[in-house]
Amino acid sequence: MRLFHTSDWHLGQNLHGQDRDFEHACFLEWLLGQLKAHSPEALLIAGDIFDTVNPPLKAQERLYDFIISAHEQNPNLTIVMIAGNHDSGSRIELPAPLMRRLHTHALGRVLWLDDGQLDAERLLIPLPNAKGKIAAWCLALPFLRPAEVTGAHLGDDYLRGIGQVHEWLIAAANAKRKKGQALIAISHAHMAGGSVSEDSERSLIIGNAEALPASLFDNSVGYVALGHLHKPQKVNGEERIRYSGSPIPLSFSEIGYKHQILDVTFQGQCLVSVEPILIPRSVDLQRLEAAPLADILKQLANLPDIDLLAETQRHPWLEVRVRLDEPQPDLRQQIESALQGKAVRLVRIAAEYAGKRGGDDTDDERLIELDQLTPQELFSRAWQDSYGSEVDEQTLQDFAVLLQEVQQEEQP
Repeated sequence: MRLFHTSDWHLGQNLHGQDRDFEHACFLEWLLGQLKAHSPEALLIAGDIFDTVNPPLKAQERLYDFIISAHEQNPNLTIVMIAGNHDSGSRIELPAPLMRRLHTHALGRVLWLDDGQLDAERLLIPLPNAKGKIAAWCLALPFLRPAEVTGAHLGDDYLRGIGQVHEWLIAAANAKRKKGQALIAISHAHMAGGSVSEDSERSLIIGNAEALPASLFDNSVGYVALGHLHKPQKVNGEERIRYSGSPIPLSFSEIGYKHQILDVTFQGQCLVSVEPILIPRSVDLQRLEAAPLADILKQLANLPDIDLLAETQRHPWLEVRVRLDEPQPDLRQQIESALQGKAVRLVRIAAEYAGKRGGDDTDDERLIELDQLTPQELFSRAWQDSYGSEVDEQTLQDFAVLLQEVQQEEQP
């Protein structure tokens, strides 16, 4: 059996107010071409399909047009997609009855039976091979929110609830599978040891539960298709536990990532290979690192001029960082003037002000913009300003839970 692993599409995302629809359209067209060229039996999409719980109509059209095109191109392809922390689980599941007719399974949340047991049956998806026989079972684990894994039957320990869900689902899968059938998990989570992109990956911290252990997936699970972290990587060096990463750079901190999908091959229940297929970048991201304004203006002057025959929508996105000794009221005007006729699209100017603190000549104090701070950092700063002391651990945990509740999906 052969499958493709991808994740974190973030359809509908804006880069500092600039629409990314063209880049997503290029990726989906490329992915259709790869599906046609390689004919995998399954496509796994490991969450954060959309960038927000209420995605724009165009983003939803992109997803469903892709699913229809993939099915028309390969009627035997099975697609399994799960909700991530950016998604609305309810929205992802809403068209599920229609999508099942296209061999597409959409899982947005976990449900519980009246006796308090996990409804594991709905989370176990058969994956047929090219001959139509079940070659593997997919264990679909959408992002697990606190309200879904705590309560009367599970208690209030979020990590323990997550562990229980994994234990029960893996046990149910092992009970269902027959000899030679592989177990393949798809999950959206932050696993311990993963490399994080600070600019664009929303925190999953709940109290002290910063990351989940890879031991949640025992050796009976042949492959774990992960989503959430945008950098492609193995977890703890394990070949079988992987993040495919996002298909496009979602922030300027991801410029150096090698965006890819993963081509996974099984022979029976044994993992044979995991090979990356690099995704061509339709639009580059460029960043001018912090330098004095005079140096920045020289760098801008050296950028390539516009080619009138080239597509404007392929011009790189540009972030400019400027180091200033004093405020420059006409900073934007100077930069925009320098960019006249240049083949780039300016999306952000970040000004850094050097100053002195407390008479210590070695210290620098820089202006930090709000979009460079996490909600936790903003809360800690606000607490410090209001009460003159560091926020205590319990209050930080309470804030983390409230933050997750705010980020939870609304019913579409």
